[in-house]
Amino acid sequence: MSFNQYSPTGFRVLPPVVKNLIIINVLFYLATIGLGSATGLDLSDLLGLHYFSASKFSPYQFITYMFMHGSPSHIFFNMFALWMFGSVLENVWGPRRFIIFYIVTGIGAALLHYLVFYIEIQPVLNQMDTFINDPNFTNLQAFVSAHRFPNQDLPLFDQFASSYSALQSDHYNMQALQVSLNFMTSYKDYFLNVPVVIGASGAIYGLLLAFGMLFPNSLIYLYFFIPLKAKWFVIIFGVIELVSGFFDTGGNIAHFAHLGGMIFGFLLIIYWNKQDKKRRKDYWN
Repeated sequence: MSFNQYSPTGFRVLPPVVKNLIIINVLFYLATIGLGSATGLDLSDLLGLHYFSASKFSPYQFITYMFMHGSPSHIFFNMFALWMFGSVLENVWGPRRFIIFYIVTGIGAALLHYLVFYIEIQPVLNQMDTFINDPNFTNLQAFVSAHRFPNQDLPLFDQFASSYSALQSDHYNMQALQVSLNFMTSYKDYFLNVPVVIGASGAIYGLLLAFGMLFPNSLIYLYFFIPLKAKWFVIIFGVIELVSGFFDTGGNIAHFAHLGGMIFGFLLIIYWNKQDKKRRKDYWN
């Protein structure tokens, strides 16, 4: 098979792991829609990856989050890219190495995303904990002044707003402090549970990186029309994700998860290359 030029022309090659990953993703997506409509169960909340210290976090979410998608376009483009790059890589690597790579890059994507999230939210959590551990008006005022509540439909928010107004008049109103403390404890749990990562995008970016490393001069037809060498395709998308990660703070795209998939994919390929060279050297010696 020649890799001098690579242009998607249809589902001609569909190796077993890629095929089963696509099937599982589609089934999860249909189950999300069906169960949500029939029972109101939010599978994305249950199987999506929550922050590590959130009450809704479970270790199995490191795997299940990769099979959850939020919209038809989300799953379509991820599955298309899985077939486009994954089919070639599975044929080259074999099923075992391919699935290891897919899972490692998916988990790596989640780790980097939440590492960045931890750095971003730590000042807010510190202010929450300062008030929870020492409930007084000064600590509460410091938090309220620095933090913007995402919505005002939170449990106990109305009572908290009234209590905060009372504390502004009387800093030592113990009843108002207790109401504020109850709210802050509840709000911290809510705050940590809000972020949920879903989608195979982190692993997909890992596959993109691998394709660019293994076949750097192969042509990828951007928008099915613009030819671009794989190595430049990877570099451009990597830079876009890096810049977007710093500046697109209001979006719901996990840019650092995409970068995490690429970084962990790069490290794994480097490790495998060293292992393969060592085996060849030992074989000939």
